[in-house]
Amino acid sequence: MNSVISKLLEGNVDNHIMPFFWQHGEDEATLREYMRVIHDSAIGAVCVESRPHPDFCGDKWWRDMDVILDEARNLGMKVWILDDSHFPTGYANGALENAPEELCRQGICYAGRTVKGGKAVKLNVSRFLKKKNDKFSILSLGQLGTKKRIFSGDTLLSATAIRLDQPGEELDLGGFVHGGKLVWTPPAGTWRVGLVKLSRNCGAHRSYINMMDPTSCRVLIDAVYEPHWAHYQSDFGKTIAGFFSDEPELGNGSLYSNEPLGAEQDLPWSRTLAPVLEQSLGTSWKNCLPYLWDAKLDALRTAQIRFAYMDAVTKGVQSAFSNQIGDWCREHGVEYIGHVVEDNNNHARTGGSLGHYFRGLHGQDMAGIDDIGGQVLPQGEDKPTTFMRVMKRDGEFYHYILGKLGPSLAAIDPKKQGRTMCEIFGNYGWSEGLRLERFLADHFMANGVNYFVPHAFSPKTFPDPDCPPHFYAHGHNPQYRHFRSLMEYMNRVCTLLDGGAHTAPVALLYHAEAEWSGEAMLMQKPARKLLDAQINFDIVPTDVFRDRETYRTDLTKEFRVNTQVYRALVVPYAQFISPALAQAIQELKSLGVPVYFLDRFPQGYYEGEGFRSELLNGCKVLTVDQLVPALRSAGITELTIQPGNDRIRYLHYKNEKDIYYFINEGTEVYRGTVTLPLPGPVYAYHAWDNVIESVDWQNSDDCCAVKLELEPYQSCILVIDEADATLLRAPLQDVVKHGREVTIAESWSRATCESLAYPHFGESKSVTLPDHLAEEQPKFYGWARYTNHVELPEADRAVLTISDAYEGVEVFVNGVSAGVQVVPTYRFDISKLVHKGSNEIVIEVSTTLERERAAAKNKSGAERLSLSKPYSPTGITGTVQLFID
Repeated sequence: MNSVISKLLEGNVDNHIMPFFWQHGEDEATLREYMRVIHDSAIGAVCVESRPHPDFCGDKWWRDMDVILDEARNLGMKVWILDDSHFPTGYANGALENAPEELCRQGICYAGRTVKGGKAVKLNVSRFLKKKNDKFSILSLGQLGTKKRIFSGDTLLSATAIRLDQPGEELDLGGFVHGGKLVWTPPAGTWRVGLVKLSRNCGAHRSYINMMDPTSCRVLIDAVYEPHWAHYQSDFGKTIAGFFSDEPELGNGSLYSNEPLGAEQDLPWSRTLAPVLEQSLGTSWKNCLPYLWDAKLDALRTAQIRFAYMDAVTKGVQSAFSNQIGDWCREHGVEYIGHVVEDNNNHARTGGSLGHYFRGLHGQDMAGIDDIGGQVLPQGEDKPTTFMRVMKRDGEFYHYILGKLGPSLAAIDPKKQGRTMCEIFGNYGWSEGLRLERFLADHFMANGVNYFVPHAFSPKTFPDPDCPPHFYAHGHNPQYRHFRSLMEYMNRVCTLLDGGAHTAPVALLYHAEAEWSGEAMLMQKPARKLLDAQINFDIVPTDVFRDRETYRTDLTKEFRVNTQVYRALVVPYAQFISPALAQAIQELKSLGVPVYFLDRFPQGYYEGEGFRSELLNGCKVLTVDQLVPALRSAGITELTIQPGNDRIRYLHYKNEKDIYYFINEGTEVYRGTVTLPLPGPVYAYHAWDNVIESVDWQNSDDCCAVKLELEPYQSCILVIDEADATLLRAPLQDVVKHGREVTIAESWSRATCESLAYPHFGESKSVTLPDHLAEEQPKFYGWARYTNHVELPEADRAVLTISDAYEGVEVFVNGVSAGVQVVPTYRFDISKLVHKGSNEIVIEVSTTLERERAAAKNKSGAERLSLSKPYSPTGITGTVQLFID
C-alpha cells in the first residue's frame, strides 16, 4: 500500500501550515500563550509579524522576538519572519524615509498633444514639471502609515514629436525647449507631441525601495535581513526557516493601481533601465517613451516599445529584488517565500504588483499566491460584487487562474521543488467560519497548493479590526475549538500532495507579454472552459522557450518543462508574440504536439523583426467554445465523468502512486462514474477522518471506472493501489442507504453558552429539530448543546447523520467524542461508542462571531465597511438521524 497513506494512517503528518501571527508588542505571557495556542492547533510553524518597527523603543522588539523564538524551540516549531516593519514589503523598516533620493522610487509621467503641420506649437514645460502626479484613490488615504515624502524638483526626460499620418517618423524636440517652454513649428502632417518627465513625487508609496535597482533593494537586506542574522545566526536553518515578502510592488499609480499599459498613470522607472532600453531600442530610446501611454500611434511600433520597456522592468525586478534576496537567504541557510498582488489580473501589471508573476517570484523557494477578502467564494465565478467593497471583482480570474498560478510556477521552476504556498482565510470578515474555510482549502489544494499561511492569529485586544476573522481571539472565537480539525485535514492532504508532481495535459500560455504589447485575451477565458470540462493545465510563460536552461525545457522528444510533460499548447489571442514562441511551435509541430490559437493568429512579433506567419502553418485557430471539443477529439484529456458536471474539479498527483483528488464546488450532490486512464485496484482515502474506504470500481481496456458520489463541500481522494484489506472501512453512506433507521425522540434538550464560558452551559430547554435558534436569539454567538437519549439493539455499525448545522459540529456518545465535522452532511461513525440499551447523544454546535460583531457597539470603521446583515443560521438547522447495520 502507498507508503505515504500508511504514514498518514499511523498519524505521521508533515507540517504544511504556517499561520500569520500578528505580534503587536504584547507582554511576554501573551506571546507565549499564543505560541502554545498555535502549536495546539496541529500547527508546527508560524509566520511572525514581529518585525523591527520604528515605533517600538529600545530593544523591546528584539526582546519580543527572543520570547517567540524561545517558545518555538520549546515546542519544536519553525518560525518564518515577515521581512519589513509593515506591509507591503519595500518600506525597509523606514530606512528610505531619510535616505538619499537616488535610492527611493522613481517614476515617469507623460503629457501629449496632437498638432497639425505649419502652425507653431507652444507648450509650457515648467507647468508640466510642476503638475501634481498623484492619482486620487480612497485607498491612498493614510498611505498605510508611511510619510508622504516630498522630493526635489522633477526633470524633463524627453520631448518628442511622432508623426501620426506617416508612422515611423519620430523627432527629438529637446533642442526646442528653452526657458521652461517648448516652441516648435511642425512640418507638414499630423503630429503627436509628447513630454516625459522623471519624478519621485508620484505613486502611493514614495519612501520605498526601487524594485529595479539592486543598490536600493540592498537597503531592505541591510535594514531587515542582516539585523536578524546578527541577532539569531545560530537559529538560521533551524528554528528560523526563512523570510516572507508580503505583496512587494512597483508602486506606481494609486494604491493598488491595476491599470494596463496605455492608461493615464505614472510608470515605474530606474536608472538601470536606460542602458537596457538603449540596447533594445537604440540611442534614441527616449523618443520611444510616449508609446508607453499613447494609443494613437503605430500598433507594431507600440508593441515592440512596450514589450522592451516591460521586459526591462520585470527582468530588473527579478534580478535586483527577487534573486538578490533569494540568494542572500540561501547563502545564510534559510529559504525565501512570499507572494505578490495577483488580484484581478494585477499579476501581469505594474502598480500594486511586479509586472510579471513568474519573474517577480523567480528568486523564491516556493511559489506563492494569496486568497483574502472574498476573492474565492462558493458559486462566486460570476458574482459581480466588489472586492472588499472597494474594487471590482473578477470572479473568473479568482476561480480559474489564481489557484493555478502558484502550482504552475512550482511545477516548472526547479528551485520551487513543486511547493506552492497560499495565504488564505484572511479578511473575509467574522461571517467566515469553518464551512467556508474547508471550501477554500479544498479549492486550492485541488489546484495543487500544498503549503498554507492562514491569516491570522492576532493577540491584540479583542476585537482586532485588522482583517478578521482571527482564529483564537483570546478565546472569543467559538470556531477555534474545531480549527485544529481543519488544520489536521489540510496537513494530511498536503502531505499527500508533496514530493511528487501533478499531471496537466495542457500548457496554457501566460498572457502578460501579450497584454503589454497589444490586444490580448485574458487566460481565464480558456481556463474556465478547460476546468469546467475536467481538463487540467499549467500556465507557462514565454520564458520557458526563451530561457530553456532555467526551466529545463526540452523539446527534443516531448514537450517537457522541468517535471511537466504537456500534450498540447493553447495560446489565448495575442496580437503579437515572441520569435522564441514561433520557433518553439516549429519544434512542437515536429513532435506532433498540437498548438491551438484562440480567435485569431497573431499579426507580428513584439521583439525582433521579420514576422514569419508561415511558421504558424499547421496550427489551428479555434474559438474558445471550440477548444474543449478539439482537445477531446485529439485525445488530450485525462479522465471523463458521466454525466458531465462543470463544478467537479480534480487533481491528478503522482507521489509513489497515482492519486486523484476530487471536489464538488456546486450546490447539488454529484452521482456518476469517473473513468480513470489507469487500471485498478482503487481505494479511497478519507482525509478528514483519516481512514481508507472501499469504492465501487471496474477495469476495462486499461482504464478504471469508479462510481463517484460527491456532496457539495466534500472531497474524495482515489488512490490507484492495492489496499490493506484489514484497514478498509465500508463507506458510511452504505450504512445510511442499506441499514435500518432508529427512531430518535423528537424533543431535544438545548442549552447555550458564550465562547468564553464554555463548557459551562446555561439552563436547558426542550426544542424540536430543525432548531430556530437564530430567530429566537438573533444576537447569540457561542455554543449550542443538544442532548437526547436513544435505545439501541445490538449492532455492528452505527452512523449518526446531521443534515445541516452552523457551523462546526462535535458529537459525544456516552461522554466520548466521536469527532468533529464542519461541512454537511455531517456523518459520524459511532459504532465503537454505542452499546445495547440506552445511549446518550450530545451534539455541540459552534457559531461564528458574525452576529456578535453585527450587534456590537464598538465596531471599527473597517468593520462597519465590511459587515453586512448576518445571514448564517445558528445551531442544528437540519435533521438528526441514526442508522444501524
